[in-house]
Amino acid sequence: MIGILGGMGTQAGLDFCNKLAILYRGKIDQDYPLFLLYNKSNIPGRPESIGVQTKNLSTKVKNKKNKKKYFSVLKSLISGCQILKKSKCRFIVIPCNTAHYWYDDLQKRIKLPIINMPKEVFNHTVKKCKKNSFIGLLATEGTIKTSIYNKFFDENYKLIYPNTIIQKNSVNKAIKLVKMGKVKKANKIIKPAINYLIKKKCKKIILGCTELPIAIFAFKSFKTIKSSKIFLDPNLILANAAMKKYKK
Repeated sequence: MIGILGGMGTQAGLDFCNKLAILYRGKIDQDYPLFLLYNKSNIPGRPESIGVQTKNLSTKVKNKKNKKKYFSVLKSLISGCQILKKSKCRFIVIPCNTAHYWYDDLQKRIKLPIINMPKEVFNHTVKKCKKNSFIGLLATEGTIKTSIYNKFFDENYKLIYPNTIIQKNSVNKAIKLVKMGKVKKANKIIKPAINYLIKKKCKKIILGCTELPIAIFAFKSFKTIKSSKIFLDPNLILANAAMKKYKK
């Protein structure tokens, strides 16, 4: 059984489950994959809990306030994963990009495989893009600040981000609107950020916050999402990676 630690945000977790079901649709109920979603919406805010940029995570979080916030999120993530483990899940996925800032420390404490979303996005990109291509990244400021995508991409690609104004007025606002359920408005507000990255000659754009595919693909068919030539949807990529492991 696939364990899904959701609630970051709730719409993003449901979006992952929906993509998992559609990608591997059965002819009867029994053909669908077994999965358990724990919508742990009480995990402290991830972007707000990131105080410093670090390669070695908690071992370099020295500011006492930052350290307290860091371990508050980690503790909550651990408790969520433990419930999925007790429920006999074989492995865990976390449909939240920013939460992967805690990945290394979380994996050390949970003796159950956790699929790494940014790593899977990188593996997918290698198959689609030539080395040294410009790759756009739309994400929370926390995801950008902690370099969780740079860790995998920097050796082979050049990651491009929106400028500060567009990040604040387009990306951040769109993410917030999706969390509030205002998807149509989010769809409109995210467009300047997309146009900015396209003008920067990005070959692909990573939708590095799981709220963003909801905003960008609002009211579009699943076929359109799956066949997109510009966007890389981490939730969709993670769903495929989860099913690959599930079938082993």
